[in-house]
Amino acid sequence: MNTADAKRVLETALICSPQPLTMRAMGVLFNMEVSSDTINSILTDLQVEWTGRGAELVHVASGWRFQSRPELRPYLDRLHPEKPPKYTRATMETLAIIAYRQPVTRGDMEDIRGVTINSLILKQLEDRGWVEVIGHRETVGRPALFATTRQFLDDLGLASLDQLPPLEGSEVQESALDRLDFESLSSSLHPVVTDRPFEAEGATKAPDVPFLDPSPTH
Repeated sequence: MNTADAKRVLETALICSPQPLTMRAMGVLFNMEVSSDTINSILTDLQVEWTGRGAELVHVASGWRFQSRPELRPYLDRLHPEKPPKYTRATMETLAIIAYRQPVTRGDMEDIRGVTINSLILKQLEDRGWVEVIGHRETVGRPALFATTRQFLDDLGLASLDQLPPLEGSEVQESALDRLDFESLSSSLHPVVTDRPFEAEGATKAPDVPFLDPSPTH
């Protein structure tokens, strides 16, 4: 198969796939007869070719996918006028702590926030697929260690935690998370998603606690 045909196959697979495609999955498309270097080259070409169009090819934690561009989101939202779910400030702060301080125990989170964390908050984040238990700390009671998931990164359009906005000094800055695009999931071309992942209530910042600002960045 020549490169032009391989590009056509790969582009079609990426557009039609309901989930991001991994390098292995893309290799399976060609019975592993196309090298990873060639696939990477095709992906780079596709990113360039789709520049200026309404959709873009992006690399997220689970692989590669096409999604609509942020500036077109207001128009696409009109197709899905349902009211999105809301998350309390406590939920958003807890998620931010896990994202930046992981792995952390519930006790760690409570020390940072200065208040008791309702177990329903952690369950809500687990049910949404943004956090998970990855182990237990070897101390009294062996408390669970929480960390973010690939789904969390996918929903933010990030390939790794390294792409989270950097913190300045030892303080968790509110502005650090303002630049994240929490509506990435709703912009994905496949599958069609009717709710936006982040819509938090409240806009004040607790001292020394990261706060996720759900305001659109576009």
